[in-house]
Amino acid sequence: MTSELTHFDPSGRVRMVDVSSKEETARVAIARGRVAMQPATLALVREGRARKGDVLAVAQVAGVLAAKRTAELIPLCHPLPLASVELDFALGDAAIEIEATVKTTSRTGVEMEALTAVTVAALTIYDMLKAADRTMQIEGVRLVYKSGGRSGTFTLGDRLSAPPPESATP
Repeated sequence: MTSELTHFDPSGRVRMVDVSSKEETARVAIARGRVAMQPATLALVREGRARKGDVLAVAQVAGVLAAKRTAELIPLCHPLPLASVELDFALGDAAIEIEATVKTTSRTGVEMEALTAVTVAALTIYDMLKAADRTMQIEGVRLVYKSGGRSGTFTLGDRLSAPPPESATP
């Protein structure tokens, strides 16, 4: 792991990283997180009885929109031409697992877009279910995979879930 903080210039001032000399490469990032909740709250989602509507459909759209607007939310992120944003949900016994896969061909990676997609999807789930369960917790938002660029491939040794497929390319 490098200790160089690229968002600071040699004098310690904040800067947006200059990526103009980098080559465009295919890039993929996968992030995961979860919303833990009471089993009765999860039953509302599973049975389609949430008062505000289809929780997962709304969370999916929110996650896609968030990925597309990451550069507006995170000050030093570059705006990127996203090729694909996919969100998947898995319902457990007392949690909704969220996974976002973001792809582009660009000079910089899409890790922040994937993390933002998961986070906003989780916040949307919380918002849609908070009337039923104020004890919900957003947990474990993390990057689990990234490929492309100079630093190559990164895979988190994620013991909570299966590793991403090696075929994850744009």
